[in-house]
Amino acid sequence: MMPAGSIRSDALVIVPTYNESENIKRVIEKVFNLYPSGLDVLVIDDNSPDGTAGIVMDLQKSYAGLGLMQRERKQGLGTAYLAGFRYALQNHYGYIIEMDADMSHDPEMISLLLGAAKHSDLVIGSRYMNNTVNVVNWPLSRLILSKVASLYTRLITGMPVSDPTSGFKCFRRRVLEGLDLDRINSQGYSFQIEMNFRAWKKGFLISEVPIVFTDRTVGKSKMTKRNIREAVWIVWWLKFKSVAGVL
Repeated sequence: MMPAGSIRSDALVIVPTYNESENIKRVIEKVFNLYPSGLDVLVIDDNSPDGTAGIVMDLQKSYAGLGLMQRERKQGLGTAYLAGFRYALQNHYGYIIEMDADMSHDPEMISLLLGAAKHSDLVIGSRYMNNTVNVVNWPLSRLILSKVASLYTRLITGMPVSDPTSGFKCFRRRVLEGLDLDRINSQGYSFQIEMNFRAWKKGFLISEVPIVFTDRTVGKSKMTKRNIREAVWIVWWLKFKSVAGVL
């Protein structure tokens, strides 16, 4: 089902969901309270059994810029974002923002991303800029995993990004137009890495802005061991493809 929200803005926030009924109302209300006419929001729900889509449908009565795309089954983070990117391009949005549904990304920081995007093609909300760690409430094991993944990615690919696995970012339209979205199949951590790497190799200007990442307080993380394994090998795959000139 395609979104029913009105197109009112040049900026679209894409929020993938699966079983986020405990968070989605707070996220949507905060975004629209902060930016009553400056943003549209597209929720992409993978047939959540907890009624997430129903909550969004109720909120559409109050927020004209709220769209909902319902998919028949759980298909993963990467395919959700790709569906949102295609929708954004079809509807001529100039700025496309990725944001989690669990309140780990502070909607107040959207304005920071958009401001930086006036001078960059891709802006990444970074947890690890300038040798600092801006993460709240993560267990040490999760923090170490994330930090090691960032260092590992930078070492193998050479990509000059402090936080390549961050899921809080803003693309200018021309980046998504310049990438072949049909060739991107990664999920989770690796989806973020692949999008960044392809944009970098295309010569788009990437910048980072500091954010504070706060771990979810309700609901369950969607991170899986499969996501972690995929992120381990995707950096080598990207490097070899790039060297071979077939990326």
